[in-house]
Amino acid sequence: MKTEVFIAGGGVGGLALAAKLASRGVHVTVAEQLKSKSRAYKGELLQPKTLEILDRIDVLEQIEASGHIIDQLRFQEIKHCHGQEPESMQMTELNYSRVASPYGHALMVPHEMTKDILRAKAQEYEEYFHYLPGARFQGFEKGMAKVRQKKETLNIEADVYIGAEGRSSPTREAMNVNIKRKEYNHHFLTVTIPRPETFTKGKIITTTDCFLGLFPLPDNEVRTVYLIKAGEFKRIKEKGLEYVYRAYGDLEPELKQTVKAITDWKDIQLMIPYTYHVDRYVSGNLALVGDAAHTVHPMAGEGMNLAIQDADILGELLAWCKEENKDFHQYLHYYESVRKPRVSFLLALSHMSALVYSFPNPWWRKLRMRAVQRIYDDDQLHVKQMLNISGLGMWDFSLLDRAIQGSVLPPRRKTISDQKQLNRLFHEKEDYPWKF
Repeated sequence: MKTEVFIAGGGVGGLALAAKLASRGVHVTVAEQLKSKSRAYKGELLQPKTLEILDRIDVLEQIEASGHIIDQLRFQEIKHCHGQEPESMQMTELNYSRVASPYGHALMVPHEMTKDILRAKAQEYEEYFHYLPGARFQGFEKGMAKVRQKKETLNIEADVYIGAEGRSSPTREAMNVNIKRKEYNHHFLTVTIPRPETFTKGKIITTTDCFLGLFPLPDNEVRTVYLIKAGEFKRIKEKGLEYVYRAYGDLEPELKQTVKAITDWKDIQLMIPYTYHVDRYVSGNLALVGDAAHTVHPMAGEGMNLAIQDADILGELLAWCKEENKDFHQYLHYYESVRKPRVSFLLALSHMSALVYSFPNPWWRKLRMRAVQRIYDDDQLHVKQMLNISGLGMWDFSLLDRAIQGSVLPPRRKTISDQKQLNRLFHEKEDYPWKF
């Protein structure tokens, strides 16, 4: 079997890449191990840059119709005692609208819905798109991809092989890359429950030692993320679901009844956060996208977005090579040169966000409260934070910024203009430099 591009893995990154390539006349074959939809939690928050990419793939209208808009993130610090109503100490609101872009919001979409929409788009180009469900990629043999589907072994020859398999990647193993990995002192419990009508914004509720993230989904549901100490899950399970009901209700009274929709521990997924980043995205005619190349701490909501943004750059590069009759191999290095610095930047940003909630000390909490409030008070900090997490651009924090955020200096009163932001947004020349 021959194809121009072989993609191991049919997650959102692999399917976004396949949809772009097929729409541009590149023959692409996707091998996906799963035969049916996965119940495991995966990324659901689509950032503005990802929405821009999905718009170019011509699926944004369907995606928007399937999601819940997140135009604001609320950070609430509370004081609570068991059995008493929590007392709000600070509420800080950060807004995507501060970014100078028509894509001025994020979107919560069920993960499998995003996959379905991308796969359906790729299937519109049936001459170029070939999808192999229930096909396990086993590595390479004689320079070809070895795929096991049912009881048949397929050897697939391609010009370029893409590893989009996720954290366990035979493609990455074949490339023999080095990996830098970080562990954290906390885990998360995540589960979707019914949401009150008033829950329309993204919200993070924190105390000195508790953290509850609430992210509204369509169909009156909310994705919840509850922070626990590393290794504590077994002990919590021994306390029974009543522990979860009480923990949620103490932090957000409006959840006291809806959290009881959880009737089995199987409904709750344990997330163990860690990050890693490979030293190379490309080797010969092999390339990595998404979790095969990098994993980000979930605090910043970037994991799935980085995969789709990888797919956009790599897909545009390969499609351009086909259209311009260029050798794929000679231009693959552009993909790494564009994506690796951006991913490194967001990995550092998400790591800092994780540290903000990693230490259950009153003095650390005070520092966190001041830092979050200063992001709102100082418009340049506000714009930088939202621009960076949006993926639409990159604007690093200076020593002056950090001094203001740490309350060493007062906040600036000047509002950042859209024109000044434009210099920090990614333009076509930054995204696709090989064209220039």
